[in-house]
Amino acid sequence: MNAARILQFLSDVAVNNNRSWFQAHRDEFTTIRADFEEGVAKAIARFSVFDPEIAHLTVKDCVYRFYRDTRFSPDKSPYKRHLGAYICAKGRKALRGGYYIHLEPGNCLLATGSYWLPTNILTSCRNEIMANEAEWLKIVEDKQFRMLFGEPGGGQWEQSKRGFGLEMLKTCPNGFPRDYAHMEYLRMKDYCCWRQVSDNFFDGDVWLDEATHVFQVAKPMMDFMNAVIDDYE
Repeated sequence: MNAARILQFLSDVAVNNNRSWFQAHRDEFTTIRADFEEGVAKAIARFSVFDPEIAHLTVKDCVYRFYRDTRFSPDKSPYKRHLGAYICAKGRKALRGGYYIHLEPGNCLLATGSYWLPTNILTSCRNEIMANEAEWLKIVEDKQFRMLFGEPGGGQWEQSKRGFGLEMLKTCPNGFPRDYAHMEYLRMKDYCCWRQVSDNFFDGDVWLDEATHVFQVAKPMMDFMNAVIDDYE
């Protein structure tokens, strides 16, 4: 990908987020969108080597719309300020965990896992952690996992260069033992992990090597939770 060109267009959109400007620059959008989609196609092919479950996906299955849904938002700007793709075996709208690629000036990142799970599924995930504690701890307290993503409760990705869990409950979730030794994993409201990357990270094709490494380290955590989530989808 030509990351510099993509990010420059996104910077320009942030300053000129209106339909008249966008229509005047639609050809540039078409070019950078095609470039991004080519990168996503290469990512699907590369990640399928270690995760065959995603091999059937197309770019259309993964790439998010650039147009914002403004119906329920006080921000009426019509266009997003980033490009994103969620490479997930059951599609980009699934609860199932997948691999997320995000290009945004000053906030590019790689993320893996599941976001904003419903309470009933979260409860099942927490029960699974307690029932298979040794397996879970071996995954999330692995040296490489901790080095890449840190410990639970790192904060939002706009605030931290890496993290495991976007939001945490302040106390023990209802129905769980308050003296549980690994309460930090039960307090998590999602099971995703991420790393911010530099704005030039996605230049060319070399980024696929680093992304493959990051996602392979994260995959066992995602697989642990997907085994639970799949019962609901």
